[in-house]
Amino acid sequence: MKKIVLTLVALMSMTTMFAENEGMNNTESYNMTVNMNKLAKALSLTMDQVESVAEVHKTFSSEMMFAAQYGKDERAKMVEKAITKDLAYMHSILNSEQYHKYLTLLNVTLANRGLK
Repeated sequence: MKKIVLTLVALMSMTTMFAENEGMNNTESYNMTVNMNKLAKALSLTMDQVESVAEVHKTFSSEMMFAAQYGKDERAKMVEKAITKDLAYMHSILNSEQYHKYLTLLNVTLANRGLK
């Protein structure tokens, strides 16, 4: 009887751990919306750049939310593709100093959300 109870406790513990790990990869982690006014101020963007960056970031956010809906392997590929595309577009919009700041902000954001 004691073995059965211990087995059930171990099984419940593993199930709980699995459920917690799945919760860490929920769609909230993939929500990349930002306050564009703060981003524009942090990067010292011009008005033309603000509009372009907003459009690119909107696309990036959509792609990240879309990636959140897939399985682990497909999700990783889609996230990598979205990041690569975002950085390519941002590189063409921003000057080198702004791009370096953006890259730093993006890396910190992805690391904080457990996506990198």
